[in-house]
Amino acid sequence: MVNFFSNKKGFTDLDLGSAKPSKTLAVLVLSLVRPYSKWLLIVFIAMIVETVMSLAAPWPLKIIIDNVISNKELPGWLSWMKTITASQSGIELAGIAAICVVLIAGIGSVAGYIESYFTESVAQYVANDLRKRMYHHFQRLSLAYYDCHQIGKLLSTITSDVSTIQDFASSALLSILIDACTIVGMLVLMFYLNWDFALIAVGVTPFLLLFVARFKKAVKKATHEVRKDQSNMVAVLQQGLESMRAVNAFGRQEFEEDKLKKVSLETIDAALKARRLKSLLVPVVTVTVSLCTALVLWRGADLVLTNIMTVGALTVFLSYLSKFFNPVQDLAKLTNTIAQATVALERIQAILDTDTIIPQKPNACDPGKLKGEIVFDHVAFAYDPCSPVLNDLSLTIKSGQRIGICGTTGSGKSTVASLIPRFYDPTCGRILIDGKDISDYNLGGLRKEIGFVLQDTVLFYGTVQENIAYGRPEASGEEIIEAAKLANAHEFISKMPNGYDTLIGERGLTLSGGQRQRIGIARAVVRNSPILILDEPTSALDTESEKIVMEALQKLMEGRTVITIAHRLSTIRDADKIFVLNHGCIVEEGSHEELLARGEIYAELYHIQSGPESTHDFSTSIINWAI
Repeated sequence: MVNFFSNKKGFTDLDLGSAKPSKTLAVLVLSLVRPYSKWLLIVFIAMIVETVMSLAAPWPLKIIIDNVISNKELPGWLSWMKTITASQSGIELAGIAAICVVLIAGIGSVAGYIESYFTESVAQYVANDLRKRMYHHFQRLSLAYYDCHQIGKLLSTITSDVSTIQDFASSALLSILIDACTIVGMLVLMFYLNWDFALIAVGVTPFLLLFVARFKKAVKKATHEVRKDQSNMVAVLQQGLESMRAVNAFGRQEFEEDKLKKVSLETIDAALKARRLKSLLVPVVTVTVSLCTALVLWRGADLVLTNIMTVGALTVFLSYLSKFFNPVQDLAKLTNTIAQATVALERIQAILDTDTIIPQKPNACDPGKLKGEIVFDHVAFAYDPCSPVLNDLSLTIKSGQRIGICGTTGSGKSTVASLIPRFYDPTCGRILIDGKDISDYNLGGLRKEIGFVLQDTVLFYGTVQENIAYGRPEASGEEIIEAAKLANAHEFISKMPNGYDTLIGERGLTLSGGQRQRIGIARAVVRNSPILILDEPTSALDTESEKIVMEALQKLMEGRTVITIAHRLSTIRDADKIFVLNHGCIVEEGSHEELLARGEIYAELYHIQSGPESTHDFSTSIINWAI
């Protein structure tokens, strides 16, 4: 069976961060925010206004302290207020200062609202673009990528990691930008008020920032381990929930619970280790800031008492000093958030930089309506370089011919079927359809010309009609009903509560195997492709269901090139030609009658399956000649 999502033997699950990025994180971030440059300009302007209002906030208090309470002259740069206050009493000046407080707060609040709204808008759309880009990339990846990566870990990246970046962009990034602007503005004003006090703050700050920078590396490493363990936990949960029927059937509930318990405890250990590191940062910064503030307060009191500095100036300076170190403390506290966002970006970039993509030539052409002649020309293939699956395989399938392929488990039957639509590319040799290398066709056009009926038909959550039309959404209602009739599915569909509009649960588990197969056949009929691949279409069915499905398949196969992968040889006895594979090579070929007449491998297998032991598994039956 062509299993699109299962791990192949020989592969281990890879860490999402193992790929070497071809672009810097800065390039990735810029490519995401570039479409929203106008919004970012609005955010920047609002941020400047908010910062200016924050810097202006203490000055009304200084005016009150120095010019109302202490009855001193206004400073020279505020001389414009002299004309207003010349005939004003102190209480009126206090009123003007109060109005300024309200105006400053109002303007700052409006700027903050605009800044917050547009920042959140940018974050939401960036996250949306990132999800779409990742999902588009997932669609283009070779199935070889999914052979060695757990779906749960990919889900964790496209959900949790993208959400982490969204949260960072909507809140933390804005805080960092505002803090940076605030630090610069306050330094200018602090030097204006008292340069020697400002030097104290400037002297302490580099040491704090250096400490934070060195600390960030350790936090980032710990955060990476946390995200890795969280991804493992999601993978275990996803696998357990998807396999709930098998878990209950074999009574392995406790085993699955223990698996989750183990990975959950690993996540807790990693999180607590990261927390121990993060918890050390804030106390160190807080104590350093307190020492600096105490030094300024002690020295400032002395300057006020000697009339070198006014009380208002000291009040403003202390206010600025507090606000100056607040951004530094905030940056320290944001170390964890920055580390999480950086790790999330690295994990996402590792996926986007993955190059296990089926290549498409720039001049690839649309195949149009194919006739269906298929040639394997000395084809070799391996999922793992150490374990080749196909070895120098050559075969020709004529247009409209029905071909059967059988062989031992692992002999390469399903691989042959996977190479035709280019789910994988051969490691050696080439495959031609209608005389042209399939790599010269564009992928979408090639796969449109190939229909599939698999052993386990995958049905999606949606209506019966949507599932039948999945491969050709534009199909009309009449075409869908006609396809269902040809697939012997119309009768049981009509008896459903809402007919073709009946909702099918996830994977169609509420339907019988035969019903799922007939919907799968109807899907292939609607697609109307000239090449049809049947991969064990009846192996999981009972005798009655198999008979109904085979009748539908006979109608479907008319006028098409058909490749049938089979364990049950009765499925392919009417094929025009049968190929018997063993260890990646063709060991027999011919019609059913010709192979029986030879009395070799195929004949022995057929007699085994037709006799009393016909219920035995095919791979068990052929153990004598496989060895």
